[in-house]
Amino acid sequence: MTTIAIVAGEASGDYIAADLITALKKRLDPVKFVGIAGPRMAKAGCEARYSQEELAVMGFTEVLRRLPRIYRIRRAFADGLLRNRPDLMIGVDAPDFNLGLEMKLKRKGIKTIHYVSPAVWAWRPERVHKIKKAVDRILTLFPFEADIYRRHGVAVSYVGHPLADAIDIAPDRRQARMSLRLPPEKTIIGVLPGSRRKEIEKIGPLFCEAARLLHRAHPDWRFAAAMATPATRSLFERVARRQIADIPLTLFDGRAKDVMTASDLVMVASGTAALEALLCKRPMVVAYKMTALTAWYARRKLITDRYSLPNHLAGRDVALELYQDKARPRLIADEIERLYNAPDEVAGLQREFTEIHHRLRCNAGERATDAVMEVLA
Repeated sequence: MTTIAIVAGEASGDYIAADLITALKKRLDPVKFVGIAGPRMAKAGCEARYSQEELAVMGFTEVLRRLPRIYRIRRAFADGLLRNRPDLMIGVDAPDFNLGLEMKLKRKGIKTIHYVSPAVWAWRPERVHKIKKAVDRILTLFPFEADIYRRHGVAVSYVGHPLADAIDIAPDRRQARMSLRLPPEKTIIGVLPGSRRKEIEKIGPLFCEAARLLHRAHPDWRFAAAMATPATRSLFERVARRQIADIPLTLFDGRAKDVMTASDLVMVASGTAALEALLCKRPMVVAYKMTALTAWYARRKLITDRYSLPNHLAGRDVALELYQDKARPRLIADEIERLYNAPDEVAGLQREFTEIHHRLRCNAGERATDAVMEVLA
């Protein structure tokens, strides 16, 4: 039996890892998956030694507080793998956790793959050298990332993005609204405040206040929010009760794609959700807020003036980016209002988003599986 260890650290990684597990099970029989897993991975057949929520932290202060626990998990997980050696270790995203784990296992003769490149094109480009030492192959979601690794002599495969395969080229807004039981004729604003608790704490109040401002100007508008986990839903509900208890907001569990598709416009936390909004062809405002210490460190390491994936993929500003002090409710609400009153611009953005979608649609699960089979061989 082939045994594969696989680790994902947050909701987007859980989705990508589950897609890969499903594809690999069609090619490897029998095969066993063990790892640090989210609910999708578990459903796909991964035996979870730890929950991915243990790793889903952001910002220096929260990471420092959780660091002893995270180190204990990594050490215990690695020791278990060295006792019962898998044929392959696949780290999905979560580079600060996975690269150290991959390095340790590779030194002991276990083959390693890292799936989802860290954003070396945006900040901390020096990580390329660590990745070269830690992995036998890196699988990238975007073609420009593969070029970077080839220049540094790192074995790389560009596989495309699983979300681009999963989302229809022409999403059906009416069907999405029917599925969510949202009114078909109303203007609906999507609210996607992130998948981590710290993101909800930082970004949730911004989006709630922006929704309040928009509802004051447009009492007939409706709002729909997608929550990644029960924990983040509970946290966001507390924020919403304090700030916007009187506006028409509906919360959904784990249905970000449907919420985005059903929406006319979205306010979204920077990250994979912004890419998902692009794939759903929804114009957006991208906001992000982190601790002052994390922001200071990020500014020292940044090598780009564009942060969000839609803007980087387009090579221009197709979404307003609001970070740190610029992430203010009034600016978010004003941009949503501006887009609402610019139908020609919105139509142009949707055409551009469709072109990008086609470029990223590569049957990622199968291409990643091909790469895994090559490394195993």
